[in-house]
Amino acid sequence: MSIWIFFKIIGALALLIYGMKGMSEALQKMAGSQLRHILGTMTKNRFTGMLTGMFVTCSVQSSSATTVMTVSFVNAGLLTLAQAISIIMGANIGTTLTAWIMSLGFSFNFTDVVFPAFIVGILLIYTRRHRYIGDFLFGIAFMFFSLAILSDTGKEMDLGHNQALLEFFSSFDTNSYITIIVFLLIGTVLTCILQSSAALMAITMVLCSSGVLPIYLGIALVMGENIGTTATANLAALGANTQARRAALAHLVFNVFGVLWVLCVFYPFVDLVCNFVNYDPQSHDLNPIKLSVVLAAFHTSFNICNTFILIWFIPQIEKLVCWLIKPRTNDEEEEFRLRYIGGNSIMETPELSVLEAQKEIILFAERIQRMFGFVRELLNTTNDTAFTKLFTRIEKYEGISDNMEIEIAKYLDSVSDAHLSDETKARIRAMLREISEIESIGDSCYNIARNISRKFKGKEDFTESQYEHLHQMFELTDDSLTQMNIMLSGRKDKLDVNRSFNIENEINNYRNQLKSQNINDVNSHEYTYAIGTMYMDIICECEKLGDYVINVVEARMGTKQREA
Repeated sequence: MSIWIFFKIIGALALLIYGMKGMSEALQKMAGSQLRHILGTMTKNRFTGMLTGMFVTCSVQSSSATTVMTVSFVNAGLLTLAQAISIIMGANIGTTLTAWIMSLGFSFNFTDVVFPAFIVGILLIYTRRHRYIGDFLFGIAFMFFSLAILSDTGKEMDLGHNQALLEFFSSFDTNSYITIIVFLLIGTVLTCILQSSAALMAITMVLCSSGVLPIYLGIALVMGENIGTTATANLAALGANTQARRAALAHLVFNVFGVLWVLCVFYPFVDLVCNFVNYDPQSHDLNPIKLSVVLAAFHTSFNICNTFILIWFIPQIEKLVCWLIKPRTNDEEEEFRLRYIGGNSIMETPELSVLEAQKEIILFAERIQRMFGFVRELLNTTNDTAFTKLFTRIEKYEGISDNMEIEIAKYLDSVSDAHLSDETKARIRAMLREISEIESIGDSCYNIARNISRKFKGKEDFTESQYEHLHQMFELTDDSLTQMNIMLSGRKDKLDVNRSFNIENEINNYRNQLKSQNINDVNSHEYTYAIGTMYMDIICECEKLGDYVINVVEARMGTKQREA
C-alpha cells in the first residue's frame, strides 16, 4: 500500500509543477509584448524596478520566470545590472503570492471546482481566440487538484500517528541553530533538485499541517527554498555574457544575505510572525489553515524585510558581483562568438528568448556591414602583404557569417519547439528569413572580394573611370546596409523605410546604366573584355547584395506591422 501512496505523492507533485508551469506560460503569452515593454521601460530607479519585478512575478506566478527573463534582458543589453537587481528584489516579493494561493488550496477543498474548470479550459483551448485563458484554467486547476491530492494523501497516511516519522523529526532539537541550518540546507538541496520551490512548499505545508514537522523546521525549509530557487537563473546564465551571469549571481547574494541575517534573529523573528497571525509556535495546534498561513506569512515577511534592507545597497551589491565575476580578458575571442545566445541558452521563457535572438541578428548585420567595409578597403589596397591579410580577414568573416546563421537558426528552432503565441511564431519565421538573407549578403561580399582578388593577381587593372563608378556603387550599397541596420536596431529617430527602397532603385538604375556603358567601352577598346567582365561581376554582385538587403527590410517590416 505504501508504494502506491509514494507514487500518489510523486504524481501529485508532478501535477503541481506542471500546473504551475502551464499557468505561468499562459500568463506570459497573454501578457505578450506588454510584459516585455513593462520590464524594459518601468525601471527608471530602484523603487520602480522593484515594483516592476513584483508586478511581473504576480502576473506570471513564477519568480524563476521573472528572474530568468531579467537575466535574458541583461544578456541582450536591454537592462543594466542595477536595474536587474532591483527587478529581482521585487520578484522575490511577488513570488510570495504563490505561497498564499497554495495556503488557500490547503484551506479549502477545491476538488469539486477543478473539474468544471477542466471542462471550460478544454473548450477555450479549442477556440483559438481564447486558448491562452484555457491554458491558464488548466494550469490553475491542475495546481489546486494536486494540492487536494496531497492534502488527502496526508490524511490517508495519517502522518500525525506515524510513529517512525514522529520519532525521526522529534530527534531534532528545534531550539538548536545546528538543526535549523541542517533543514535550511535540506530545503536548498531539494529545491535545486526539484527546480520548483512551489513543490517543496507544498510538501512542507503537508508535513507541518499533519503535525509531523515542527513549525520551526518547516520555516527552515522555506528559507532553504529561497536559496535553492536561485539555481534556475544561475544555471540559465552559464552560457550568457558577463553582465547576465552577474545578474544571476546578484539573486543568489540577495537571498543568501537575507537568510544570514534572519538566522541571527531566527526565533524572535519567527515568533513575531506567528504572533501576527495569532499562532503559538510552542503549541501543538494542527489546524492546517493556520499552519499554511504561518508558512506563507513568514515567506512574505522574510522577502519584504530583506528587500527593504537591501534596496538601499544596490550599488554595493553591483560592485560585489562585478568583483566576483570578472569580464573575459580576451576581447578578440569574444568578438568572434555569439554574444547573446550560446550553448546553454536561456530557454525558460521562450517568448522572451526571441529578444536575445533579435539582438544577435543586429550584431550579425553589423558584422556583415563591417565585412563590406573590408571589401571597400580591399579595392584600394596595392601592397601584396596588406592585400593578402585583408582578403584572409574577409574569408574569415565569411566563415563566421555561415556559422552565425546556423547557430541562430538552431536557437530559433529550439525556441519554436515550445508553445508560443501566433505573434511570436510569425516573428521567428521572419527572423529565420532575416538571417538567411544576411548570410547571403556575406556571400556577396566574399564574391566581390574574390573578383577584386582575380583582378589583383592579373596583369590588367581597372581604369580610373571604372574605379570611380565602383566607389559610387559601393557608397550606395553601404548606405543600403546602414539603413538595414537602423531598421533592425529599431532606432526610430533615424528610421526612414522609403529610403531603403529608394536606394535599391538607385542601385538598380546605376547597374543598368553601367551595364550599357560597359558594352560601349569594350566596343570602343577603352579596356579589354576580360577586365570589363570582372568589373561588371562586381557591379552585379552589389545589385544582388541590395536585393538581399531589401528582403531583410521587408521581413522586418512584416514583423513590425504585426506588432503594431
